Amino acid sequence: MLNAGSEEDDIPKIMRRNPGFRIAIVEDEGGVAIELENAPERAFVDGKMIRGVRDHLFAVLRDLLYTHQAILEGDRFDLTDSADLTDAVFHILRNAQVLKPEQPPNLVVCWGGHAISREEYDYSKQVGYALGLRGLDVCTGCGQGAMKGPMKGAAVGHAKQRRSLGRYIGLTEPTIIAAEAPNPIVNELVILPDMEKRLEAFVRLAHSIIVFPGGAGTAEEILYLLGILLDEQNVHADLPIIMTGPKSAAGYFEILCDFIEATLGAKALDHFVVIIDGPDRVAQAAAEGVRRVARSRGSAHESFFFNWKLHIGIGLQRPFVATHESMAALDLRDGQAPVDLAINLRRAFSGIVAGNVREAGVKLVAEKGPFEIRGEPAIAGALDRLLRGFVAERRMKLSDPQGYQPCFRVVA
Repeated sequence: MLNAGSEEDDIPKIMRRNPGFRIAIVEDEGGVAIELENAPERAFVDGKMIRGVRDHLFAVLRDLLYTHQAILEGDRFDLTDSADLTDAVFHILRNAQVLKPEQPPNLVVCWGGHAISREEYDYSKQVGYALGLRGLDVCTGCGQGAMKGPMKGAAVGHAKQRRSLGRYIGLTEPTIIAAEAPNPIVNELVILPDMEKRLEAFVRLAHSIIVFPGGAGTAEEILYLLGILLDEQNVHADLPIIMTGPKSAAGYFEILCDFIEATLGAKALDHFVVIIDGPDRVAQAAAEGVRRVARSRGSAHESFFFNWKLHIGIGLQRPFVATHESMAALDLRDGQAPVDLAINLRRAFSGIVAGNVREAGVKLVAEKGPFEIRGEPAIAGALDRLLRGFVAERRMKLSDPQGYQPCFRVVA
């Protein structure tokens, strides 16, 4: 968190830069305080911590403490029960004061990679600007690249419309925030306890979703969505999804759509639209999606600020811990239901993200070598082609993308 403004995602390198760093909780008048030693200079100006960094640091402490005491160690939630897991996500968001029941629907979730080209980043800003001009707020994974671009563009759009209370919500989880600082535009930060609750928070909050180009993390998010929307219990769900990028990204989405069709079937493609090189068209489609969601939930007397009706199965809610054993045991075979295959593919990409940037995953790969992902030839082949494309286009890591060594090996 104190590494604010950095585009670094190499944990050992970050720690080596501040070898004497220490953080402690100390008693203070009226309560407790945080004591820092040898903290990154970028977090301060003239000896005082930057206000945004202070706010983000408070958000981390607030959410870690609340989650530990009220969710993980409390007896209110059965974390093996699907409904209780959704309740836990709701309470974390409510405690962070992100849920705004008095506001009409206007929240667009934007997904995409942190390691993207300059052209793709500038395009994400253009889309964000078009969203901001239409009074739409933005929620992202809070990092760099396609998470920062839409917020930056929306901030300008809001300023032009003299909208002073724009919301730039960042949702993350501990292992990611430990590797990558949130971008400074985020003014509402929430740290969910794990990736699965983070993903659920996104879809429960969203009124429309825009997906920009990305790598393994973006693929994980897409497969999470498809794991929900391919479920027969969500056949009437209204969750507008738009995939978009500049002209140079047309090939990226073609390969991504080929992968989805080859693994989950052609029907999976019906759940989203692809718009290439059209920031205004994307914003118009997102705004229309928001209006459609508002009409649908209003007529059904449903909550605008939290999508309770969407069914999310336990297979998408149960935390997946990436190890060499769990990655090798993933069920990537033909013949299973598309929902089940989407769940297992989502876990495969989650494991790759862990091996790329999460401290525990990086350490496992360093000690035992790449994760092995096994699958039947058709699925393994489609997965391997997609991942090779991510590596070739340098979409895996911000740190030394040219020298990236894959943390995985696909075996048919």
